[in-house]
Amino acid sequence: ELKHLMSASGIQLLAQGITGGSPGKLMKTFKTSNQAILLGTNHFWEGVDFPGDELTTVMIVRLPFRSPDHPLHAAKCELARKKGRNPFQTVSLPEAVLTFRQGIGRLLRTSGDKGTIVILDRRIKTAGYGRLFLDALPTTSVSEMTDSELEAYVTGKNA
Repeated sequence: ELKHLMSASGIQLLAQGITGGSPGKLMKTFKTSNQAILLGTNHFWEGVDFPGDELTTVMIVRLPFRSPDHPLHAAKCELARKKGRNPFQTVSLPEAVLTFRQGIGRLLRTSGDKGTIVILDRRIKTAGYGRLFLDALPTTSVSEMTDSELEAYVTGKNA
């Protein structure tokens, strides 16, 4: 449905598993496209660079908590437990906020950069720890959108 909506609006949708190709190929296609949306997975959270106005919006579907099954993460959590600490508060949450900052950094690399950050994960407003993510944003201009407002924003059409 998203692919058809974007196509009808003249926007190319790029994503692993949808359009095919390696992350490198998807990034190259994205950089050379006039209007494209790149749906990225964990690969795009760090180590990628879109200088200048190559990137105008970062859309975060889920807050970037690491899977509890990830071996290194599980080991860090176990160590925190053994030390009598809360693994979520001392490991999972700080790592997720750091990754979140890195994701925002894809958009805002220099003080002159500007753009839009769209966060779809409702936990940013409903969970007690959501404030930590909001505080990690480089600007204080935060607003909420309805689904139809978001669709209008993404497609460039009036709601």
